[in-house]
Amino acid sequence: MRPRRLPRTSASAAALALLLAAGCTGSGAPRGVPAPHATAPAVVPAASVSPDPAALRPYYAQRLSWRDCGTSGFQCATLRAPLDYARPGGAQVRLAVARVKATGPGKRLGSLLVNPGGPGGSAVGYLQGYAGLAYPAPVRARYDMVALDPRGVARSEPVRCLDGPDMDAHTQVDPTPDDRRETDLLAASLKRFASACAKRSGRILPHVSTVEAARDMDVLRAVLGDGKLTYVGASYGTFLGATYAELFPSRTGRLVLDGAMDPSLTAARLNLDQTAGFDTAFRAFAADCLTRPDCPLGTASVRDATARMRAFLARLDRAPVPTGQDRPLGEALATIGAITAMYDETAWPQLRTALTRAMDGEGSGLLALADTYYERDGDGGYSNLMSANAAVNCLDQPPAFTTPAAVAAAVPSFEKASPVFGRGLAWASLSCAYWPAKATGAPHRITAEGAPPIVVVGTTRDPATPYKWARSLAAQLSSGVLLTYDGDGHTAYGRGSDCVDTAINTYLLEGTPPPPSKRCRQS
Repeated sequence: MRPRRLPRTSASAAALALLLAAGCTGSGAPRGVPAPHATAPAVVPAASVSPDPAALRPYYAQRLSWRDCGTSGFQCATLRAPLDYARPGGAQVRLAVARVKATGPGKRLGSLLVNPGGPGGSAVGYLQGYAGLAYPAPVRARYDMVALDPRGVARSEPVRCLDGPDMDAHTQVDPTPDDRRETDLLAASLKRFASACAKRSGRILPHVSTVEAARDMDVLRAVLGDGKLTYVGASYGTFLGATYAELFPSRTGRLVLDGAMDPSLTAARLNLDQTAGFDTAFRAFAADCLTRPDCPLGTASVRDATARMRAFLARLDRAPVPTGQDRPLGEALATIGAITAMYDETAWPQLRTALTRAMDGEGSGLLALADTYYERDGDGGYSNLMSANAAVNCLDQPPAFTTPAAVAAAVPSFEKASPVFGRGLAWASLSCAYWPAKATGAPHRITAEGAPPIVVVGTTRDPATPYKWARSLAAQLSSGVLLTYDGDGHTAYGRGSDCVDTAINTYLLEGTPPPPSKRCRQS
């Protein structure tokens, strides 16, 4: 059986993750916690920096020392890169790399770098747990499959913020404040999280932008001996790949951007669009649910199912239900549990069962879904996903909103976009307001003039990266080619569509992109 994976999102779903887990959560947080001071040094906007080639030469000339990873067939190494590309002669970062060599037969085509998204998802973990084992066999036969954990992520000098118990507390904060006291608790949680990040990760925090991660990929490309970068990026990984093409169009090879982001949109617009995307996915789930005998949302209509879901979350806001653990299921954890299942339609039966049990007063099923999203283990520890997610997002763009009053004014538009998730996603948009490192990026169109054809993949009912983002990115790129998957779930490659897989495999193996506006339908 193909290993199941849930590619991570970026932008506002990441912001929701921040609301519920990493950024603005914290039940019981003391009132009036001050905003942390930005202790990190001022950072030159990374996109404006043109590093000195001579100073970078030692990095591009380095040799990787490959060693056994402890996982059969995989090798690991450590890549060195400048902490600050504006000062390449200064401090360094050590980045984790993994590979599995081409299996043959056929001529080796070079390295294929993969990234699962996030930001904050471990590319090394993705390679070892999925891509290096279950990517289409013809692709694995011809390419060395390679992964680089981006700076600040997983094994690459990870950003650290809160410990497990504090994260547990923060995941249970009220995501939809109803009064001044609850709003103050929400803001205090954001400040507490940001302060912890500054205290524990002040060295790396100003240097985890997507531009810097893209520059790291170019160092790796050269060290691997590849003249051009071949790359498959999912979700946030599409922004990382497009940024690489923007910086290095002449070194861009075959790029697949699956579940595309639109780099031209502000954080507020990204958040609002994604809110509508999750509504599209929920409505698709509800329509399917109504045809099932075990549907907990009734049998009347999608509109009625939406009302029932809203009422259920409102009840949990007032009175959480037990889970068999010391973490009751309240509105926050239930919301993220439901959102987790929106990423993959194969999780819908699990969601129906979890909702049924929770509506009967037992919340362990939805809690388990939420723990999957947050990468919380059975001992109460968390990966650094949420910490890295905040760090990258808050550097890449200015905050969507900077005050609770601004969020409150935007709530009606978010609720219109999604009656179920809108209010929580609106408040999630405050997630970068108190961040201790100033944003170094800004929304802009990416054209990557001079790059060869770049395949952009969009799924019509993708909850996390709405289809219109793929259309927009393909149009922005001077050589963008849009491949449409008419289906459900987040991303399309390797999710069961022979049409999608064949088109992408042909491009990766032969260099021939799909015809313009090719459309594949869900079977």
